[in-house]
Parts: sequence; C-alpha cells; structure tokens
Amino acid sequence: MSKSTMTTQEVANRLVELCRKGQILEAQEELYGDEITSHEPLHTPAPPTIGKEAVLAKGKHFASSILETHGGHFGDPIIGGDYFSISCSLDATFKERGRSQINEICVFQVKDGKIIFEQFFY
Repeated sequence: MSKSTMTTQEVANRLVELCRKGQILEAQEELYGDEITSHEPLHTPAPPTIGKEAVLAKGKHFASSILETHGGHFGDPIIGGDYFSISCSLDATFKERGRSQINEICVFQVKDGKIIFEQFFY
C-alpha cells in the first residue's frame, strides 16, 4: 500500500466532502471498513447492521425510499481521538411516510483509516 493510512480528521473531512456533494453511497464504499457496525437509535426497532456489505445494502435501501429531496445539511466534523461526529439534516419526501424532516447527530469511529462504527441519534 503506497498511500499512508488516513487520520480520523482526514476520514471525517472526506466523509463530509462526499456527503455534501450527495455522494453518500460512494462515501460508504470508500471509507467504511469491512467490519463496520451501524446502529440506529434505541427507540427504533432496527437491530445493529454488521459488515460492510450489509451496511451498504441498508444505505441503498434508505436511498431508494426517498422520492424527492428538498434540502439538507452536513455540519463540520468534531473530532475526539478515534471518534468524530457530525450534525446533519434531511428534508425529503419518502415513499411510505410522505414529507419528513430528520435532524440527527452521527457518531463514527475510525480504525486504520476506515470507519468501523457508526451510530445515529435522532
């Protein structure tokens, strides 16, 4: 591997850069580690999603549930050791529930230049 491992700050910056361009699935493909676990809030019935392929499938399923995006925002990352968080919002019309606004805090853990953990609070 000729390229050195990205730092937590570099991973965070790249994630935000891609998400702000609307390239969320591409960001997951590029930055997520094979062993990633993804956690939705405790108040949802969704169990943790384990493994890169399963997390990518979850992301594609969520994207396919959106009929129209009206707006959204990704904040600047806040770094703490191997973790970072970002605030984000989405205003979209969903196939099953109509127009909805989601405001959340996303927490990520980085190991060896890849995201290995994500948890969402909304």
